[in-house]
Amino acid sequence: MQHILERLRIPEELAGRRFDQAAAMVLDGFSRSRLKIWIESGQLTLDGQQVEPSTKVRGGEEIVLDAQIEPIVPVAPESIPLAVIHEDAAVFVIDKPVGLVVHPGAGNRSGTLQNALLSLDPSLAGVPRAGIVHRLDKDTSGLLVVARTLSAHASLAAQLERREVHRSYLGVCQSVLTGGGEVDAPIGRHPKDRLKMAVIDNGRHALTRYRLLERFRAHTYLRLQLETGRTHQIRVHLAHLRAPLVGDPVYGGRPRLPRSPSPALRQRLQSFRRQALHASRLQFRHPETGRDACYESPLAEDMEALLADLRSDAAQAGEQPT
Repeated sequence: MQHILERLRIPEELAGRRFDQAAAMVLDGFSRSRLKIWIESGQLTLDGQQVEPSTKVRGGEEIVLDAQIEPIVPVAPESIPLAVIHEDAAVFVIDKPVGLVVHPGAGNRSGTLQNALLSLDPSLAGVPRAGIVHRLDKDTSGLLVVARTLSAHASLAAQLERREVHRSYLGVCQSVLTGGGEVDAPIGRHPKDRLKMAVIDNGRHALTRYRLLERFRAHTYLRLQLETGRTHQIRVHLAHLRAPLVGDPVYGGRPRLPRSPSPALRQRLQSFRRQALHASRLQFRHPETGRDACYESPLAEDMEALLADLRSDAAQAGEQPT
C-alpha cells in the first residue's frame, strides 16, 4: 500500500466550483470517485478543514491529500448466500448478516457483499461498486438497498445526498439513559488514531436521533435514526454520550455489568464480540415508480438473546424493564 502526501493550491479560476470537481482538476491523476471517498473520509482537506464534496471553493485555498492508496484489484464474483428480501428490475434489498464486509479493501479482498452481488447478478459489473450506494459496518446487521441499473444508482445516490433515504436502527448501549434525544456533533477522522472516527470541531455535520425502548439495570435498548451518514456515526455518537454500544470493539471499552449480574447476563456481555446494532428499517423512493418503499428486518438473533438476558436479570433483581 502506497502513502501519498501532497499540498496544493486551488487556482483562482476554479472559484465557484464544487470541491470534488476542483480537486479532480488539480489532482488529475486520480478519479473523481476516489477523490470523493478521500474527501468524505477526511484524507483530502480544504484549508485544513474536513468539508463536504459539494462545498464551493473560492480559489486560492490549500488542499492537503494525506492518504493510503490501495492497489486496484478486480472484484470477482463469489457464490455467497444472501438474504434478498426484495428484488425487482431496479433494486435489491439485502438483509446483511453479521460478519459480512460490504466492499473489498485491505485485508478483505474477497468474501464481501460486493463479491456476492456480482455472482447474484453479473450485470452489476456495469454499475459503480456493483450497485452499493450505502454501507453497514462489517459487524452491523440489517438492511441495505442495492441499485441494479445506472439510473437507479443515480436516483438513490441523489436521495442519500438530499437525506431522503430514512434508516432506522436498533441498538443496546452500556448506560441507563433517562430519555430520548439527539446528538448533533461533527464527526471526522480521529486526530491520533487514523483507524477511528471521533467527534471533532472541524468534522462533518452529523446528527443522530434516539428514542428509548427499554431501560435495564445498566443498559438501554434504543431506536436510532440517522439524519446524516458518517462513518461509524451511531457508534461514535453513543460513545460521545458515554453510552457506547454493547460489544463495540473500537468505541465500547470493557463490558459494563450491573451490580451482581445474573450468571447468564455476565457470560452474554463478556462474550458479545460485535457492536449491538441492527439496521431494522429502510425507506426510500423507488427509482422507477417514484413511490415510497419501506422494508423492515427482524432483530438479529444474538441481540434478541442479549435482550432476553437483560430482561431476565432485571426480573431476578426485582426490577422491571421500563
